[in-house]
Parts: sequence; C-alpha cells; structure tokens
Amino acid sequence: MPAPAYWNDDLAHEPGSVLGEEQYVIAGPHYFVRANLVLPVVDADTEFVWGVWVSLSEQNFQQMERLWDKPERVDEPPYFGWLSTVLPLYETSTLNLKTKLRTQPPGTRPLLDLEPTDHPLAVEQRTGITRARVQVIAEQLLHGPVSN
Repeated sequence: MPAPAYWNDDLAHEPGSVLGEEQYVIAGPHYFVRANLVLPVVDADTEFVWGVWVSLSEQNFQQMERLWDKPERVDEPPYFGWLSTVLPLYETSTLNLKTKLRTQPPGTRPLLDLEPTDHPLAVEQRTGITRARVQVIAEQLLHGPVSN
C-alpha cells in the first residue's frame, strides 16, 4: 500500500503534509509509519507479510523519529496505533483496528500486532493461514475476485 487510507492527491500540496516511503504526516495532526503485519503460514516454514500503515499519536511519532537511526530504539515499549490501511479480501474493514507497533533495529520496518479480537485479520495473525489462503490472496490481488 503506497499510502495510508487517508491520503488523497490534494494533500500533496498541503503545507505540513509529507508522504515518504516509511513515514507520513498530514498537515501536522496526523502521523503515520509503515509497518509489517505478519501472518504465520502454518503449513510452510514461512510467513505472509502485509505492508501497512499505522497511525501514531504525535508524541509517539516524535519519539520514534528521534530514535529512527539509533540501535536503542529496539528497547522502546510498543506504541499504540490504529491500522490505517484498508486491506482487500476482508468483508469487515481493516481500517482503524487497534494495534501495537514494535520497533525493530534501524533499517528494519517495525512489526505490527493487532489487538486480539474476532476480526478475521486478527484471527489470522494469531492462528496463522495456509499456503492455499496465501494463493487465494495473491490471485485476488493480481486478478481481482473470481466471479461465478
């Protein structure tokens, strides 16, 4: 996902709005960072990773920025955030699911843990998905939903 769900082209010219590869600010009060939402693949020795955006409070965003290139950022407690990406393939929207963002070493995208709810994405993160589910996701992302 190249931008959070809240992005629109008009914001590109808004003073204070910045869309980068890993961080994004909407005119001051809204702060976002890229993160990896990992789903274990239970019948393979691998993981499926959604690249997503998560919103953070201004305080947490500024703290994360201060530590962006510092090794000690891995010692930070998780930051609370809201999932700010609409992932296709889920009947119930993924927008604004509660999250915890865990920083990783510099140069490594943070990891995102969803609040343990009954949302299908949160369930998949907790229990994992199969290779067949990965294939369905890939096919639908590449070709769109299959019609009967």
